[in-house]
Amino acid sequence: MLAVTLAIQALVSMAALAVPAMAPAFAARLGVSPALVGAYVTTVYLGATVASMGAGPLVLRFGAVRVSQGGLAACALGLALLALAPRVEAALLGALVCGLGYGPITPASSHLLARSTPAERAALVFSIKQTGVPLGGVMAGALVPPIAVAAGAPAALWAVCVGCALCAVAAQPLRQALDADREPRRPVRLAGFGGPLKLVARHAPLRRLAAVSFVFSAMQMCLATFIVTYLTSMLGWSLVSAGAGLATAQVGGVVGRVLWGWVADRWAGPLAVLAALSLLMAACTAATAALPGAASPWLVLALLAFFGASATGWNGVYLAEVARQAPPGQASSATGGTLAVTFFGVVVGPALFSAVSAAGGSYRVGYALLAPAGLLCALLLARARRPGRGD
Repeated sequence: MLAVTLAIQALVSMAALAVPAMAPAFAARLGVSPALVGAYVTTVYLGATVASMGAGPLVLRFGAVRVSQGGLAACALGLALLALAPRVEAALLGALVCGLGYGPITPASSHLLARSTPAERAALVFSIKQTGVPLGGVMAGALVPPIAVAAGAPAALWAVCVGCALCAVAAQPLRQALDADREPRRPVRLAGFGGPLKLVARHAPLRRLAAVSFVFSAMQMCLATFIVTYLTSMLGWSLVSAGAGLATAQVGGVVGRVLWGWVADRWAGPLAVLAALSLLMAACTAATAALPGAASPWLVLALLAFFGASATGWNGVYLAEVARQAPPGQASSATGGTLAVTFFGVVVGPALFSAVSAAGGSYRVGYALLAPAGLLCALLLARARRPGRGD
């Protein structure tokens, strides 16, 4: 079960990051500025926000594996649209379809893992599953730019499209066993799509986690979306070298997710770990903004590894805590509701980053202004850990 959810998470993450990983080449194909990749990411996560809110009812009706297969198919369709039509309108439509495929994946996997994972290992198991997100980023950073340079941006998109389709097919033999708890007669109503948000609103710990995840997800996507363009435009790196930088950050995220999950289970607890990661994110964003043009590549890669370990490494601890705080049997709905807020941070974050960077004339300004947000999250989480202050 863990292997299946991990593979699916990695493929949809790769699909979402394929365009940012080759932003200069893709922008040149459309004849627009690479800075507009922020609008692409915003569109992806608008679709993901909507889809995550509807994931809970769909998982209960059709099963988590079937919903995941549908998400993979939607990502493949979105990438095909991006590859076929070199127009801004088609790119935004493809981004929206990719987002609709990406959104239900985490609630579906949380449903599977919540029913099979002992509480004392939840943070580690969820963190291992969530390594699929940075693993997808590693694959995007390592594979997409070289394919784009060698064969063009459409070829890179088609490669990821085929990977998503094959993963959907490979999951089919497992569907009957893993979706045995589905309720085929359960109605799915549009009015019920707001239920996960209502669930979060009623529970103070879920509200707190959702609020913090809004900032964390904005930081994560500002790293993943703009670091390739930052390295090429501000430090003079080549596209392939900048892709390696993105891959390094995502490797840091892979290591961080497993490490933080283990620490949260064995030592500090989820809230303490999330507070510490807030401080590390603040330090890394400030350091990224301050990088000199002649900075050593090894220094930059080391910084990106720590940046990825924090800004991409928090999700497993967060999702395990959401599942723990959710009412019994409602892990997928609680995850969908909190992720709607998480994804909204992704929608708002890159758009604000683009606007601030454009106004300040440099991506350095955008990264510098992320640091205070990390400090505020650390303060909120530290206060939440005090007796009587959790609400």
